Amino acid sequence: MAGDRRRMSSPGEVLRFVARSSKRIAVSVVGAAFVAAGLALLVLPGPGIIVIAIGFAILGTEYAWAAAALERTKRTAEQAGRAARSGAGAAVRGTTRGARAAGRRLRPGAAPPDEGAS
Repeated sequence: MAGDRRRMSSPGEVLRFVARSSKRIAVSVVGAAFVAAGLALLVLPGPGIIVIAIGFAILGTEYAWAAAALERTKRTAEQAGRAARSGAGAAVRGTTRGARAAGRRLRPGAAPPDEGAS
């Protein structure tokens, strides 16, 4: 039954393991904190996507899956930026067209239409 016995770790071995793993532990804790804060900022006022990307960049120094997630986050942010720019441009164009149309309906010197007449 000697094979069933588990080797007891001495405190020195545990400390050496923690010292060797401290960078990975620190990266994991800090990166996870950034990702969690970024997720919270998606519903609260603040730059959620940017904070999530920073968290994935931190985690990506130690984990390959986090580097891949960072790339997906970058692509999503670029798509959102393009959609926002095109949407803002459409809103400006729509507002300009509406203002022009209203200007055509109101001739200079003419009285505005009576909207609340009873």
